[in-house]
Amino acid sequence: MLYVFLILIILLIIVVIANIKIVPQAHSYVIERLGAYSASWGTGLHVKIPFIEKISKKVSLKEQVIDFPPQPVITKDNVTMQIDTVVYFQITDPKLYAYGVERPISAIENLTATTLRNIIGEMELDHTLTSRDIINTKIRAILDEATDAWGIKVNRVELKNIMPPPEIQNAMEKQMKAVREKRAAVTEAEGQKESTILVAEGEKESAILRADAAKQARILEAQGEAEAILAVQKALAQGIQMLNESNPNDAVIALKSLEAFEKAADGRATKIIVPSNIQSLAGLATSLKELVTDDPKR
Repeated sequence: MLYVFLILIILLIIVVIANIKIVPQAHSYVIERLGAYSASWGTGLHVKIPFIEKISKKVSLKEQVIDFPPQPVITKDNVTMQIDTVVYFQITDPKLYAYGVERPISAIENLTATTLRNIIGEMELDHTLTSRDIINTKIRAILDEATDAWGIKVNRVELKNIMPPPEIQNAMEKQMKAVREKRAAVTEAEGQKESTILVAEGEKESAILRADAAKQARILEAQGEAEAILAVQKALAQGIQMLNESNPNDAVIALKSLEAFEKAADGRATKIIVPSNIQSLAGLATSLKELVTDDPKR
């Protein structure tokens, strides 16, 4: 009897230990009791009632990523292409996720494909290729609203690849090549234009500098001539002043007159004015010569 009791105690301990469950971080366990939903266990230590409760589903609460295979879609202008999508979602309600829909991932894939076809069917090819963000936003909004009843929150949807038919791709490549060549030609033309402008501006500045230099040279030359003339005039004025201060006699005045007449008649003047008293000046000059050459003994 004692052995039976010990065996029962050991079996009870084993059963209790076997029904002690630890739920990891960012996970949840859906518990059923007698076939009906009982609770959702969060992170921590839990004890399951043996033979009455069972773990119906283990759910990860982390954000999950699903890469769906390419889906054929037709644009508004009747171009068939392949688009594959990536969906980022997170389970927010383990109960709804477990009982809301059968095979939730497959449901999300089918809903994504249907939504994508509806959106692309309202857009032309060019608009489709340049409106990824708009398409992503529309799909995410529709999926998030539809999956809310399944305990799922769609955080983001991305169009991974948009693959037009080969002939469309070839045409697009030719168009892009033409655009690049056009941009290169425009860039080269702008560079040549800027170079020509810079050369012209350099020549203009050089011509201005040369003109300024010639102008300054002429100004300096004119200033030099003016200063020379002024110096000569000052010297003449000082000479006349000194002559006046020395009270010259008629002989000295006549001599100065002859000197002035000599300079006027040196051949460079175009007009010569002969004074009316030239004879008297000549006689006076002869007297001065005799006076100068007279014998010093006298």
